[in-house]
Amino acid sequence: MSSRRHRRERNCKRRIERRLRRRNWRDQPKPMFKASNVQYGWSDRNRGMNAGGLGAMHLVAQQTGLAAAIDGDLELLRAHLPYHESDHVLNLAYNLLCGGTCIEDLELRRNDEVYLDALGARTIPDPTTAGDFCRRFEVQDVEALMETVNRVRLEVWRQQPASFFDEAILDADGTLAPTTGERKAGMDISYDGVWGYHPLVVSLANTAEPLYLVNRSANRPSSEGASDWLDQSIGLCREAGFREILLRGDTDFSQTAHLDRWHRAGVRFLFGMDAMPNLVALAESLGRGDWRRLDRPPRYEVQTEPRARRENVKEQVVRDRAFRNIRLQSESVADFGYRPGACQQDYRMIVVRKNLSVEQGDEALFDDVRYFFSLTNDFATPAAELVLLANRRCNQENLIEQLKNGVRALRMPVDNLVSNWAYMVIASLAWTLKAWYALLLPEDGRWAEKHRAEKYAVLAMEFKTFVNAFIRLPCQIVRTGRHILFRLLSWNPWQHVLLRSVDALRQPLRC
Repeated sequence: MSSRRHRRERNCKRRIERRLRRRNWRDQPKPMFKASNVQYGWSDRNRGMNAGGLGAMHLVAQQTGLAAAIDGDLELLRAHLPYHESDHVLNLAYNLLCGGTCIEDLELRRNDEVYLDALGARTIPDPTTAGDFCRRFEVQDVEALMETVNRVRLEVWRQQPASFFDEAILDADGTLAPTTGERKAGMDISYDGVWGYHPLVVSLANTAEPLYLVNRSANRPSSEGASDWLDQSIGLCREAGFREILLRGDTDFSQTAHLDRWHRAGVRFLFGMDAMPNLVALAESLGRGDWRRLDRPPRYEVQTEPRARRENVKEQVVRDRAFRNIRLQSESVADFGYRPGACQQDYRMIVVRKNLSVEQGDEALFDDVRYFFSLTNDFATPAAELVLLANRRCNQENLIEQLKNGVRALRMPVDNLVSNWAYMVIASLAWTLKAWYALLLPEDGRWAEKHRAEKYAVLAMEFKTFVNAFIRLPCQIVRTGRHILFRLLSWNPWQHVLLRSVDALRQPLRC
């Protein structure tokens, strides 16, 4: 970073810190908001936009070779009049990164002259053209697009340190994507009466990247086809160089017909199992010495002085109105050998026994004991650690929530199952570009520890937080003969990370 740029950033930071510093205010005679005589006018020379971070995301797409790979692998357009396949794909992804929530928001982008200048584009596809592009996809085209993105993903992973490849944790889960439409081909009604689709999400837990998204009708089972997509994910991680691979899933993803094959291939698995009567009987037959108390670590460490917890309002309402309430008293864990009916060898069954108290008002009615099971081929790791590892699968629920309500990739805006599948994969690129942006942040040099902490803080950000920190930056766009200058007009605490990332992205990736 140049000394001049560093000095400007430091001055901006000092000015805002000076304004926000703690002080003992006197009683103010007037409100804080004192602006008056507000007027608007036109600027003929200085033009700006509020999504200045888009330039950095476009650098990610360029430097990783994503745009070129899409144009090389997708053949959906007979003639490029005037757009290429990568223009359509990035157009939809950039719309979501800039705060758009649906295809119709493309109309705002294409009528923003500064936005077009920032991308060096004369024009971009309108909403109707974007929807028509999604309808051009066949199943093999959507699969080709996912493989293209994953091939580029390998290049991003190769920029990571050696410790990154210790173990890949692959999660699989299904989620309902409801729609109020009535003429969307392939939609159906789910088990709980919701109309829509039922996408399958296979993701890498290490980085919260969706590796494969598969659209299905809402009436399909959650685990349908999961083994095939898990196999492809295993192959992807093997190609990347991960030394260990772990598969995780809830009770719908036990996949017992494939466990022997994965075990022989050296893949670890940890799948939930339904509390079937035979498993409950085996758990109840265990002796007292087989059980060990399960102590869960605190959710977070208090960095300052511990504070008294506020009153649990919900708990008090439940007691006052004598609602039936279930309270956890203690947890124990044990394990035993078990062979599923579709397997040829024994595996390790981890069982958690929850001792519950059923109460009504202030009275305890009776005690209840419930069992939760997980099947694994890991015979070395302590059972308690495997329980916590299985519980961390819930992080995929956070990823799905981000894809649904952060990125809004599961809105199903087109007219059939495959076209909505295509939109889902394209829209999820907004989240993928965010993950790649974080992974490509350099973490070496004098401040390696600080840079590494910033890198993983960006990687863990929710989509809205990332957009506010790195995309919604007021910028003046200056076009010259040789480059497009994004001139920052304000400061925020993440600006130094943005500038450092741009310096890194302007260099070619390490082979």
